[in-house]
This record gives sequence, C-alpha cells and structure tokens, in this order.
Amino acid sequence: MNESAVDESRLLIVGLGLIGGSLAAALRAAGFQGEIMACDPDAREIERGIEMGLIDGGSTRLAEQAPAASMIVLAVPVLAMESVMGELATLNPTLAGQVVTDVGSTKAAIRDAALKVFGHMPPTLVLGHPIAGSEKSGVAAANSTLYVDHNVILTPEAETDAGALARVRALWQACGAQVLEMDVSRHDEVLAQTSHLPHLLAFSLVDTLARQDQRLDIFRYAAGGFRDFTRIAGSDPVMWRDIFTANREAVLSSLDDFERGLARLRTAVETGDGDAMLATFDRASHARHYFESLLNKTSYQTEYAMQSQGQVTYRVRPGGSAQGSVRVPGDKSISHRSIMLGALAEGVTTVTGFLEGEDSLATLQAFREMGVAIEGPHQGRVVIHGVGMHGLQAPSGPIYVGNSGTAMRLFAGLLAGQAFTSELTGDESLTRRPMNRVAEPLRAMGAVIDTAEGGRPPLHIHGGASLKGMYYDMPVASAQVKSCLLLAGLYADGETRVREPAPTRDHTERMLGGFGYQVERQGDTCWLNGGERLTAGAIDVPADISSATFFMVAAAITPDADLTLEHVGINPTRIGVINILTLMGANLELVNEREIGGEPVADIRVRYAPLTGIDIPVAQVPLAIDEFPALFIAAANASGTTRLRGAAELRVKESDRLQAMADGLATLGVEHRLLDEGIDIVGNGDAQTPSYGGGRIDSLGDHRIAMAFAVAALRAGDDIVIDNCANVATSFPDFIELATRIGMTLDAERAGGEG
Repeated sequence: MNESAVDESRLLIVGLGLIGGSLAAALRAAGFQGEIMACDPDAREIERGIEMGLIDGGSTRLAEQAPAASMIVLAVPVLAMESVMGELATLNPTLAGQVVTDVGSTKAAIRDAALKVFGHMPPTLVLGHPIAGSEKSGVAAANSTLYVDHNVILTPEAETDAGALARVRALWQACGAQVLEMDVSRHDEVLAQTSHLPHLLAFSLVDTLARQDQRLDIFRYAAGGFRDFTRIAGSDPVMWRDIFTANREAVLSSLDDFERGLARLRTAVETGDGDAMLATFDRASHARHYFESLLNKTSYQTEYAMQSQGQVTYRVRPGGSAQGSVRVPGDKSISHRSIMLGALAEGVTTVTGFLEGEDSLATLQAFREMGVAIEGPHQGRVVIHGVGMHGLQAPSGPIYVGNSGTAMRLFAGLLAGQAFTSELTGDESLTRRPMNRVAEPLRAMGAVIDTAEGGRPPLHIHGGASLKGMYYDMPVASAQVKSCLLLAGLYADGETRVREPAPTRDHTERMLGGFGYQVERQGDTCWLNGGERLTAGAIDVPADISSATFFMVAAAITPDADLTLEHVGINPTRIGVINILTLMGANLELVNEREIGGEPVADIRVRYAPLTGIDIPVAQVPLAIDEFPALFIAAANASGTTRLRGAAELRVKESDRLQAMADGLATLGVEHRLLDEGIDIVGNGDAQTPSYGGGRIDSLGDHRIAMAFAVAALRAGDDIVIDNCANVATSFPDFIELATRIGMTLDAERAGGEG
C-alpha cells in the first residue's frame, strides 16, 4: 500500500456499511493523511465509524458533506444510486472539481441513472466495482484487508477524464487491490455469471429445502459441501433484490444458460449416460482447479484469465556433478497427439507416461471443453472416452493452448474440418509466432481461417468448410505443418499427400497407424485418405528426448559424469542430438532398446569424454531443431569451433533462439559468430578450467534457453542467473528437482523474493 499515491484532501463515503467502512479502514491502515467523512441515513453508523477511528466525522445529510469533498465514493444500494446522484447534481451539476466513483456490482443500471440525472456522463464520474465482500454487514464488520489482492473493476467511458481515472485507480491500489478495466456490458455479463447467478441458485436451493417438511433433518445432517455452497445465501436479501432487479437481463441470460446445462445433465442421469455425466463433472472439476490457481496466483493457465504469470529467476551455482539415473517427463509431442487422437477415436484410450506440463494440460482441457470425457491426469495416467471423428462439440469460447506452437498448429488442422466455428489463442509468447505456414495450405484445402496481423494468433476457424485433399510440397521441413495437414486430411475428400524437404518427426503418422488409420509413406512423402475411423487403444508415452537432452549435455561436459536417462524415445526422426553428440566425441550408449506402442525407446547412458567442435551435418539439423540450445552449451565446452548452418527455423521458435543463445553466450564470454541461419561457437575444451564466466541471462520466457544456461553452470566460473524462467513448467515441470538430484545446485527465486 502506498501512502503518497492517494492525494485527496477530503474523501466522502456515502453509505457507511461493510464496503464503505472497509474502504475507510484500508485507507487508514495505508497511512492516508486526508480527511475521511461519511454520509449515511443511519446516524448510529456514523457514530460507530467515528468511535472505531475509521472516519473523522459525518452526518445524515449529503448537502452538509458533499461540497467540500475532493472525491466522493457512492457505496449505497444500486437502486438508490439515482436519487443520490440527483442530489449531487443539485449541489454540483457538472461535478466540477470533484471525482465521483461507486462500488455497485452492476454498472449499466448505474450508468443509465447517471445519464438520466446529468444528461451525459460527467468526465469525472468513474464507475467501479470492488469484487470483495462478506455475509456480514454494517460498519462494525469493516475489515482493513478486505480488498487486499482482490480485483477492482473500473468501467470508464470514452469521455472519462484520464486524471479522474488515475485518482480512482490510486485509491483502490492504496487498499491493496488489483485494478482492472472493462466495458460496462462485459462487466455486467461476467458478474451475472460468476457472482449473481451463484447467489440466485444458493437462495433458491436453501429456500426450497427450508420449505420441506423434513427441513430440520436436512439441515441437521447437511455436510460441509452444503454449508460451503449455501453460505452466500446468508447475504443481505435487500441488496440482492436490488442487484437482480438492476442486472435483470444479464442474470436471466446466465440463468437460461444454466438451465440448458442442467437439462442436459438431467437427461444424462435419466438415461444412465455415464460418459456425458463424466464429461460434465470432469470439465467442472478441472475448471474449478483453474479458478483455484487464479486465486492462488499460480501459473496454471492464468494467462488466459488476464492474470500475469509470476516471474521466476534461476540462480545456478558453478560446478556440480552429473551422476545417477533419472527418467525425464513424457514426450510433449506424443502427449499432445495422444489426447487429440484419443478424443477422435471410437472407444476408450488409456495413456500412461502423459506429460503433466501446462501445454499438454491445456490440450487436455480444450477437448474437455469440446465435450470429451477425460479422466485424470493422475501420476501420468489419462483415460479418454473418445467421441468419434464427428463427435466434438463447439466450445463455449476461444480454445487456449498456452505456450505450445505444436498444439496450435495441430489444432488448426483438426478444427478446420469441424462443423462448428472456433478460435485458437495462446499466451503472449505464442501470439508472436507465425501461423501462416499452416493457415495458407489449409486455405488451399478449402478451410476458412482468419489470423491477426502478420499471420499471427489468434486463429479464427470458420466451421462447415468442405475440405479437399491436396498435394503439398513443404517449402521448409516442419513436423507441425505436416501433422496439421494430415489431421485436416482426416476430414478431407480424397487423398492428402505431404512431401517434406528433409526428414521430420513422424509421431503423427505412427500414432495414426496405432489407432488403426492407414497412413502410407514412400521416401520423403506420406499420405492418407479422408473419411476413415480411429479405434481406441493404449499409449505408453516415452520420455521426451528433448527434455533428456539437457541432462545428456550435462553429463557430456562434466568431468567424471556417469548418468543414465531411462525409457527415452529414440524415434529415428528425433535422434539428431544423439548423432551430433556422438560426432563430437560424446561417450554415449543406448541400452535396453525396445519398441512400445509403435515408438522405439531405450535407456541412454552418458559418461564424460572430451568433446571436439564439428561442422554439424545439414541433414541432422531438422532432427535436432529443438535441441540446439543445449547443443550450443556442448559446443562452448568442446575443443575448437562448432559450426551450424541451415537453422533458420530457430529464428521463429518461442524466441529467436539463435539471437537469444548468442546474447547469452556473449554474457558468459564465449567466443562466437552469429549468422542469419546459423552460428559458429569456439569452445574451451580444457576440463581443468572453467569454460566461461557467469552472468545474468534473459531467457525471454523460452524454456529451452532457460534450461540450456542452467546446464551451462556446470562448467562456469561464477553464478549464472537466468530471468524469465516460469515457462519451464510448460514442458518440464520437474526440471529443478531432477537437476538437483544429479548434482547441480539450482534455486528458483520468484518475484518478490520468495524462493
């Protein structure tokens, strides 16, 4: 709270109840130096406020208090706003020299009252709504912390004075609140859904039960869930009558939506439709978890709800070891595809080894929102009740895919063939990434897709398009583009054929085959025919070789290292990192090779051996495109120069990875030369001395940049501090735990100094 931020000589609170009294208490606690006055029809409330030290004085007559106030806060019932404003207009017709704001939970009715009274919206009238409260009422219940970490929504109009808006914002920020801005109609719609409707239902349920003959037993034996749900039915009846009256249209619209949902659930119960019940309950359960994460300010999908993700900084101390045996999380690419194809299959698909990172969870939640019943995840196990190729339902809003370019591009192909219209969006990083590489060929197949400026997200995909199979010769090798077109091809008339200029990962083709869908391949081209079916099965997701790479490099550069990575996927289209490290001289051994669910896996044992710089074969570049940040660290510890060419794809990942890695290497003091499509890195290669210094690195929110420089600390001469590491949770939730287990010294520091 900031004492100097509120520069009001005299604040007048009209309506000294819980909300107004708590505002006064919060300002007092923040050290507010101005006068706080109150006007209330109950003189006893004024006296009690003075006795409690909340206000300096007040009276029951507005005319005695309003003229000298620099700011007036209207904390009266919604239906009383018009009469209070009318009195203010009599005293000061233009509100000249005064800022007026309010705390009403419905804004359109209050704006209409202002227009009726003043004839226009006075520039210094700033409508607002603190989303906080209690079932208690009156100034005696005033709580100085009522607004701390709660949202206050301001709804300024086009004519609102910027200075007045800033003063109201400062008022609530001094109380510890987070201040947002929203359109009036949007505010009323959101509050009708999240506040007004729940209160209406609670009042109705308690009233229904209270009128039954067995009401005493019902209430006597009610469990905690009943008490929790119905607590809000103890709120002020008069206040809620006024709110429902003032926000009638939005409340009725929300009630209509609820009744339709309730009718669907009733039908499912009546007919014994277990999948429909499970889909509803599971969707609700995980939506509740999202809500909890917002309240706790954790990162799980918070970006989608306009909450900024907490900043995370890694501090990694120099030295350490790379010993032992670990299993890294499941492959993210396969985790995404297992949910997508399992949802479209007929029957129940069981997935084990599922990556419980935020990107994969976003994909899982997206299918819940499209009507798919999904159990889990629990310890990597997910059960998907498939709805068939044409069983998806229109989501109620945009589909959020977090930070995952893979999910967005694959979803684009899958949704292009649906009967309903949809929108794909993601976090701030993803909205900067190009999507024309999938939008343009999909349009050539007949899809109707709108993008933001520059071909960037969000993607708006119009439903009902008739897709035609096509031959597409990819200009740039990309597994995401290939997979996108194959998924669209499932819904297309005829054959969809894709040629790739260089080999890319083939998880989609393999998994389609595993679900019984025929995919052909000859040389550099693969194809399928639309209109077939997917049959459910079991999927065991192997450990992600991209995640394993950071630990492979850790062992490869650390003297005396001996580390085994268990159950790693060694798909031939993904082993570029193994090939490149082997060419550099790494002591790397594949043991216990086997095939699980169509995907080859092995344990990878890496022991330290001196590395040598190489010219990376161009043919290996697409096979290791995601692993290069870690490979750059290997190059910085090799003897001689490592040269990379033909890697323009690195410029358009979560960050410009060529530039980001070059900037980080420069900070550490590693000699290098950056090119348009590659880089030269001159390594140290002397195991007896640190390979470079320490320093502060900006990962730019790119999880692979963050993890690469964390591993670099094993051979650094000083601490490496890495900013913007929160997105590591998207692909590798257990990175810190496993890094510590093998012998690294890594601490995560959250914004505000929390460890």
